[in-house]
Amino acid sequence: MSAITSKILLAAQQLGIIAKDRHHIVVTAESCTGGGIAAALTEVAGSSAWFEEGFVTYAASAKVARLDVRPSLIETEGVVSEAVAQAMARGALARSASATLAVAVTGFAGPGGGTAQTPVGTVCIGWAERFNEHIVTCSRSIFVPGSRATVREATVLVALEGLIELMRFGNPALMPCEY
Repeated sequence: MSAITSKILLAAQQLGIIAKDRHHIVVTAESCTGGGIAAALTEVAGSSAWFEEGFVTYAASAKVARLDVRPSLIETEGVVSEAVAQAMARGALARSASATLAVAVTGFAGPGGGTAQTPVGTVCIGWAERFNEHIVTCSRSIFVPGSRATVREATVLVALEGLIELMRFGNPALMPCEY
């Protein structure tokens, strides 16, 4: 991802306002965006009040080692799957000291890497929220045609908008997707 677009920055600022107001702490787990979500969040002044940390787990082995994603899940569902995105979000929250919300992304940004079943431009996004000792997850898949930069920028925007939706209404998997 090159520069942070004005839409992404606006979403990050809006997320920060709501997170701070509702006493949420956010953590990210990223693959295809390579830290782009965390970069957008930390572009907002004062984000240390509501953003704890970001995990960049590009390789499948890193997802296993850093986020406790089960190797068998990756093997059966595929590394680009909603199940893996949810497991990444759950793992990020479990590894976090104080976060209450997580977002995780895994996908094929291109130009290669896709398959006939999961083509380049396919991204799975998982969100998780901690309620005391319980973690609740939801996810959705998106398809973004275009360049690697287009896929990554759209993914960051949808991930941020999903966190906002989660704080407001509880289920970002149902929201319409615009990028």
